[in-house]
Amino acid sequence: MKAILTMLGVVLLLGGCATSGGGSSALVGSFAGTNQLSRNSAARPIGNGLIAAYQGARLAAGDRRLALEAEYQALEYTQAGEPVSWTGTDGGVKGQVTAYQPYRVGSQDCRQYQHVLQHGGSPQTLLGAACRNEDGSWSLLT
Repeated sequence: MKAILTMLGVVLLLGGCATSGGGSSALVGSFAGTNQLSRNSAARPIGNGLIAAYQGARLAAGDRRLALEAEYQALEYTQAGEPVSWTGTDGGVKGQVTAYQPYRVGSQDCRQYQHVLQHGGSPQTLLGAACRNEDGSWSLLT
């Protein structure tokens, strides 16, 4: 019974926090080596995203863009708990982004999310939250 009530709450909250997707699109870039993120060929950026917390300078520019695109896809398009995976252009780095339940702060839609990054050693989990701006971009809360 508790699980059913929880699911009902999730459905109601998701319905109330849907975004319109308005605003003009800005290309994040085209990425070779992945077909996993093709839901929307034009995406709005998320600034530096959580990947910046992982000393993003250690990632190749293409891999950094893939990571940011996965963060955007998770925040903008996925249901709570649905992971978005990405693999770097040379296969040496990969990640998985999972966004949680959307919530409102004033007039903005926000979501907490995690980015699990595998780069060499053991996986590193980065946690944060972002809010959607009027132009469709997402700003990381600091």
